[in-house]
Amino acid sequence: MSILIKPVITEKATKTSEENNCFTFLVKKNANKVEVKKAVEAAYGVSVEKVRTINVRVERSNRYTKSGMITAKTGAYKKAMVQLAEGDVIDFYANM
Repeated sequence: MSILIKPVITEKATKTSEENNCFTFLVKKNANKVEVKKAVEAAYGVSVEKVRTINVRVERSNRYTKSGMITAKTGAYKKAMVQLAEGDVIDFYANM
């Protein structure tokens, strides 16, 4: 059972990976920093220096329409920012 769900590939995540060698992943909600570090090292064969995690909260929105008020919400998830050692790189586009 894998801790890593998928890598985050956005403009901000790509910029931090190029400048700071820091990659972002979506991880399971109950994963801790030690488990994330072991999962990234096993999956990509790199050495991890630092792991930072963040729980992204649920966002709720309301819309007023002719038929009444409609409510919606997004799901909560957990992100992990992984800083690699100097010289290590993860290439997400190698398998394309």
